[in-house]
Amino acid sequence: MNLLSPVSSIMSKNLITVIEKDRLSRVRDIFKTYKIHHIPVVEGDRIVGIISREDLFLFLKGVNQDSSEKNINEARLNNYNAEVIMTRGLAKLEPTDRINVAVDVFCKNILRALPVVENDKLVGIVTTFDILKKLNEEHSK
Repeated sequence: MNLLSPVSSIMSKNLITVIEKDRLSRVRDIFKTYKIHHIPVVEGDRIVGIISREDLFLFLKGVNQDSSEKNINEARLNNYNAEVIMTRGLAKLEPTDRINVAVDVFCKNILRALPVVENDKLVGIVTTFDILKKLNEEHSK
């Protein structure tokens, strides 16, 4: 992989997003249905936050639940919105930023996903998985 290539060459572009007022039950359903690990939270076409599977897991306290806990968590999922667990104040990239910039941010932080914005508009997301997938594709040839 050419680390000097733009992140636009590896970023995910067909994003599934939520808004701040979406119920956490919808967030959970998106994670289950699409097998993704990060969901951007948007206001129009502008990113305002991001939710990871881990954020949702921590909200649900990550315990094996008996039936009464499942009912309580289901009620919580239906009564709380995405804004409660989303991460704000995001590091962001532009489509022309190089892959090595993303790698550097991933190595220095605990981040696993970086929104890609152009003129303040969300245009994609780069994850550690995108980088590993690209490396695997190149080494499988």
